[in-house]
Amino acid sequence: MLRLRPISSPTLSRIPSVHLQSPALVKPFLQPRNPSGTRLRYFFLRALCVSSSSSSPVVPQISHSSKSFDSADIQPYLSCCIPNKRLRVAVLLSGGVDSSVALRLLHAAGHSCTAFYLKIWFQEDFENFWSECPWEEDLKYAKAVCNQVDVPLEVVHLTDEYWKNVVSYIIEEYRCGRTPNPDVLCNTRIKFGAFMDAISSMEFDYVASGHYANIVHSSEEQTDNPSVLELSKDMVKDQTYFLSHLSQAQLKRLIFPLGCIPKDEVRKLATNFDLPNKDRKDSQGICFLGKIKFSEFVARQIGEREGVILEAETGDFLGIHRGFWFYTIGQRQGLRLPGGPWYVVQKDVKNNVVFVSRNYFSFDKRRRTFRVGSLKWLSGLPPNQLCQLRCKVAVNNFCSHDFFWMNICSHEKEKENGARLTL
Repeated sequence: MLRLRPISSPTLSRIPSVHLQSPALVKPFLQPRNPSGTRLRYFFLRALCVSSSSSSPVVPQISHSSKSFDSADIQPYLSCCIPNKRLRVAVLLSGGVDSSVALRLLHAAGHSCTAFYLKIWFQEDFENFWSECPWEEDLKYAKAVCNQVDVPLEVVHLTDEYWKNVVSYIIEEYRCGRTPNPDVLCNTRIKFGAFMDAISSMEFDYVASGHYANIVHSSEEQTDNPSVLELSKDMVKDQTYFLSHLSQAQLKRLIFPLGCIPKDEVRKLATNFDLPNKDRKDSQGICFLGKIKFSEFVARQIGEREGVILEAETGDFLGIHRGFWFYTIGQRQGLRLPGGPWYVVQKDVKNNVVFVSRNYFSFDKRRRTFRVGSLKWLSGLPPNQLCQLRCKVAVNNFCSHDFFWMNICSHEKEKENGARLTL
């Protein structure tokens, strides 16, 4: 069951240094970790984050003042905010700079905004990381941003939904040798999935976030036409890849205020708005893990099983590894093999073998034709006639900034599931 809870000032006045309460407050149970052992997980029966009276870090002083913008100065930044209407907008607020600027732009455009913080953190079995709750500082900043313009803030608890719809799926995919992108799943299933379901009765016109992307909606007279997901103005920060699995039902309800603004301008806006988090660094890594390395998380969920690393061309033994699920095709870092650089080029899931090569970029490895699957047509259906695609390449779950034009081989085009493409 989804739980929404208004945030009050006393809750946010707590220092973000916390510790784990008495073990009596946690309920252990055993769940299979791997065929040879078990792992211990904890379900927390009530809030475990409490203020610490010792060794507390210095808390940044948060200003609740707000600078006013001249309407002429702010107007050029509102083109992605649907400025000519007064709308009720649910704004996803993370405590970071991007979502905070998005909120302020929507407020400046005259919309009635309500901010929502999604709580999806969990760090079970990582007791040494519980010196501070990773989400509490984010929440403090989110509240301060809202206080500047009197926008209400609510917290939506989606930890269980995140585990079920994102994390469990990722773990199973890793067991099969595949490495899905958590952010793509989170956007589709949580931020614009479970969250939208949770607020469906609140009659918001749109949901907004601080993503770098742009959505072009059809006019009121053409509501049957699909909404179009477009590249943001900032090609370096563009996040359309992470939104690529959204459905038309989701796209039609979204606004991305930063889609028309470069990142450096967003930072300037944060300074001009005098946002309390204007100097915060951009978040890195996977959102639900905080300080925990993803490899540590995978080890806790799947375990370790020793296997061999072989050279792909010769079959020569090069070393051992902890399990094929720790490796991604194309990976270079973390192999710890002499005489490199080495790249992972294949994984034998059945026999737990990782194949590597030093010739990943050699001329004979180049190819102009490749096959793609599980194509997602944002309009809902594939176009009737299609002969060329513009491709943004993602390697190891990271997008490059380069685009390529590709011809689609019409005689091998599949209606929905895939296609054979030629550069």
